[in-house]
Amino acid sequence: MRPGKGTRPRTRRRPAHSDASEGFVVSIDRGRYGCLAGEHMVTAMKARELGRRSVAVGDRVLLTGDVSGAPDALARIVRIQPRTSALRRSPDDSDPVERVIVANAEILVIVSALAQPAPHLGFVDRCLVAAYDAGISPLLCLTKADLASPDEVLSVYAPLGVAAQVTQRPLTADQLAGLQAVLDEKISVMIGQSGVGKSTLVNALVPDADRVTGIVNPVTGRGRHTSSSAVALPLPGGGWIIDTPGVRGFGLGHVTPERVVEAFPDLAEGTEDCPPGDDHLGPDCGLDQWAAEHGAQARLDSLRRLLTSLDAAHAG
Repeated sequence: MRPGKGTRPRTRRRPAHSDASEGFVVSIDRGRYGCLAGEHMVTAMKARELGRRSVAVGDRVLLTGDVSGAPDALARIVRIQPRTSALRRSPDDSDPVERVIVANAEILVIVSALAQPAPHLGFVDRCLVAAYDAGISPLLCLTKADLASPDEVLSVYAPLGVAAQVTQRPLTADQLAGLQAVLDEKISVMIGQSGVGKSTLVNALVPDADRVTGIVNPVTGRGRHTSSSAVALPLPGGGWIIDTPGVRGFGLGHVTPERVVEAFPDLAEGTEDCPPGDDHLGPDCGLDQWAAEHGAQARLDSLRRLLTSLDAAHAG
């Protein structure tokens, strides 16, 4: 039967962006995104249709336009694929607005020196809060063990079950082997304060980091990535390490105590007797008796140390 007047024959609708290419965001600078698409780097802009959705290093995206990677070529990011994790921070501790700084990371490597500078456990605690909030596994990397023993710091975090690696100077291939075994085939993000040896670790893990950073030059327009931007570097054994040169801490204004407690599933039963909205720091907390009866005092003490750090952040 021929279609009547004013009707149209049915046609199969073409899926949106069916010709899009997959990309992995490795760098961001001034509205330009460096994306690995296949075997080459592509410079892209965010499509208008994404609105105010932010794109982060580590995002898996769909690209349209010129994805050849040729000089002056420009593609468009038209879709951000669902994230498996999102590492966030607030502008400061009193601001609940959050910003995703790294997407899809599986491990947060917290680098802390054992001496010169001395360990800053408050910084480590804040990083742990951020990791637990994001659903990312923390890894404590203690450097400069040639200057001080790691035993005291390791004992502080043993009740949390935080995995740890210890290195000393000079950094050798044998020392790196344990760290590489954990990071290979994973997407990891590394954070550390000035002077703790984070850059030394990054350069050792990615021997051609300078060359890889050079590949991103069309995106940054400079000879290296900006000091305030994260950049993803490919590990020789597979996987990625995301360096955060301009991120040395986390504003925790967006994190709630409930999100931190969720990272302690072994204590969940004990929270059933807690008052509604309990911050687990006061005398009425039901965790005290439960922990005493179940031999979980060390875990409770560790949880409360993190909650105290969070409480101080919110109060500040």
